[in-house]
Amino acid sequence: MYISRVEIDDQNRRKIKDLSHLGAYHNWVENCFPSEIAQHERRRHLWRIDQLHGKRYLLIVSADKPAATGMLKYGVTGTAMIKDYQHFLEQIKVGELMRFRLVANPTYRTDGKVYPHITVEQQENWLRQKAAANGFEFMTNADGSDTFDLVSRDWPNLYHQRRVRISRVAFEGTLRVTDLDKFRHALTHGIGREKAYGMGMLTVIPVRK
Repeated sequence: MYISRVEIDDQNRRKIKDLSHLGAYHNWVENCFPSEIAQHERRRHLWRIDQLHGKRYLLIVSADKPAATGMLKYGVTGTAMIKDYQHFLEQIKVGELMRFRLVANPTYRTDGKVYPHITVEQQENWLRQKAAANGFEFMTNADGSDTFDLVSRDWPNLYHQRRVRISRVAFEGTLRVTDLDKFRHALTHGIGREKAYGMGMLTVIPVRK
């Protein structure tokens, strides 16, 4: 497994014009794996867009190593970083506290149809309900609240020139690992729907004692 990152070249107007919808980011990620394209393989790669200190970054989690040249198609030269992820995954322990960030598409199903959760309360409850099945739990703060926050939410365009939007919600906080297999699966396969369009990636950093 690999985890990769590149700074998005927001100063290049031509590049940013291309990246006007989630479908364009999806195509960018797919083009980072030319060998899969050549072999007509369609592997699923987790990805998301993060913002840090005024800069935007593309993050990718993948079974295969991405091509740095593909990452730089819309990235800033010299900023592509590709790291082995497997060693980190193997070091995780049950009971370990982790700082986390999750960008997801909270939904529910009724009569065979899928609908987005709309309110903050609904979206937070969705995450609570996902915890056990994905090998983690939340603790409780002194005031009775959970150890996570909903930090942003929006409705980005899915396609170019088509009025289709999807719900994107970012959560951050602290969790405790309860099941290694389920937790590692969540880190490598994501949580929730619309993973092809930048949703579902969970990333964690151990809490230092």
